[in-house]
Amino acid sequence: MNSNNKVACPLDCYDACQGQIIDENIKGSKEHKTTNGKLCVNFANLLKEENLKKAFFEGKEISLEESLNILVEKLKTTTPEKTLFYKGSGNIGVMQNSTKNFFTQYGSTLTRGSLCDGGGGAGIEAGRQNVINPPIQKLIDSDVIIVWGRNFTVTSSHMYNLVKDKTFITIDPTCTEIAKKSKIHMQINPKTDYELALLFTRFAHMQDLEDREFIEEFGNGADWFFDISRNRPVVSYETTTGIPLAQVNEFFDLIENKKVAIVLGLGVQKYFEGAQITRCIDSFAAFMGFHKKDAGGVWYLSDSVYGYKKQFEVKGKNKKVSIPQVDFGSYDLVFIQGSNPVVSAPNTKKVIEGLKKSFVVYFGTTLNDTCEYADLIIPSSSFLSKKDVRLSYGHELKAISQIVKEKDENSISEYDLTNYLLEQFSFDKLKDEDEIISYYENTKPVLDDFETFDFVEELDIEPLYKEKTADNFYLITAKNKKSLNSQFAGDDFVYLNSSTKFNDNDEVLISSKNGSAKFIVKINDDIKSNCAFFFAGNKNVNYLTPALEDESSFSAMYQEVLVEIELS
Repeated sequence: MNSNNKVACPLDCYDACQGQIIDENIKGSKEHKTTNGKLCVNFANLLKEENLKKAFFEGKEISLEESLNILVEKLKTTTPEKTLFYKGSGNIGVMQNSTKNFFTQYGSTLTRGSLCDGGGGAGIEAGRQNVINPPIQKLIDSDVIIVWGRNFTVTSSHMYNLVKDKTFITIDPTCTEIAKKSKIHMQINPKTDYELALLFTRFAHMQDLEDREFIEEFGNGADWFFDISRNRPVVSYETTTGIPLAQVNEFFDLIENKKVAIVLGLGVQKYFEGAQITRCIDSFAAFMGFHKKDAGGVWYLSDSVYGYKKQFEVKGKNKKVSIPQVDFGSYDLVFIQGSNPVVSAPNTKKVIEGLKKSFVVYFGTTLNDTCEYADLIIPSSSFLSKKDVRLSYGHELKAISQIVKEKDENSISEYDLTNYLLEQFSFDKLKDEDEIISYYENTKPVLDDFETFDFVEELDIEPLYKEKTADNFYLITAKNKKSLNSQFAGDDFVYLNSSTKFNDNDEVLISSKNGSAKFIVKINDDIKSNCAFFFAGNKNVNYLTPALEDESSFSAMYQEVLVEIELS
């Protein structure tokens, strides 16, 4: 370790931790408000991870120089549009975006949309014109926190530690750790969150709890939104959502005259109409006036680069394909950076079949499942050996990463690889690395609050319960405390409620319209009886999910699935 002492965690989670070197060890930074001197499990696991130190071509070790020569030769002999640039979220520091600069200029096909939050982001933006979270202090100053479709203690452990003494309400099909800590747990049926938001709106009006001042000053279309909520009998919501009306009364007793925050997760929007669902929840929050208060508000995945000038952007007329619909086999060369699509992308069978047909280049720090299908593997330098800045989508704070460990000579950073490729193809090189880092370190963007809120005025959502029978299950996924998606410890089980006909350790075949796979059952009564639960990163679950895009954001819709289960 050297005299530099700041390390930003590059992992894809809300907290964006910052570490520092203390007595030759990396500890949580006390100067970073959310990290608050404590490392989380994922950051600790990352520090133990063995980095890739050798390049490979067709399964044989080669030098870094040889791997770069092979890459350049393949790029020079391939039609640019027949190459695909596919970037994941293995490292989400700002410097990781540099590689897109080269592939844009080169003419590669690029991806659009998201495997994660796209639908929800589109819904938030439709109401507020941006996707920006309130300042973290407003969460800290709230009285009641509604955790809606978010495994808060797992995905946001540092943020949770800042507010752990608050009163919590959890809305989730699974009895998560935060649900067990909550005053109320509403164990909702999947894909009915918009109906619950409408039911809340109806109750708020009946109890004269709506914020008329906010609606009159900032709201557009609030009357239309309210009309949607009263288009059906109140009691019908109880049947479809699975939430007793008595519990809704308890909900309002708990939040009345309180400073209320909603931390909204990905679970609510993993559907075809995910944007409409999220917008409906945000509209309920606006109806109650939770926005624009001194405390409280709604937190989702903020646009972390909002207000910054893009440092690597170049204009191009590149063809784009929605990321859940990528057919890897239709490209002559696929460049995969920091991603594991064999596990994380929908419809695993289609992904593997496609990768087998293409020349696959994998660029990352560790070997993963996708590397089995890679022709060329290029080691990326450890996050400890490169400068970076980590902007957060959970709050407004940023984390700084300095070089604290000497770079392995057989690895290359994203910035250096980009400049190498730009030089080989006689394109203009990037700005100086220190200039870029300094810009992000020293720029404090103005995060403009919305001036008007547009309520959702019509809904067209096809409920999954209309298709569901007594013999099938809703497919739901959530983050694992011991891993981060496909990184670290694996968990490939299916979790079922004890009220099902299955037993612990049964081997079952699970099927959907998209495919099938075998799983070992674990019985867990935290899971709702009509659900089949899988942790994110399960190596087989995406054999069941559709390689289709949602209606509005070119994004994945993993939970738009009903499954059948039988003993194998």
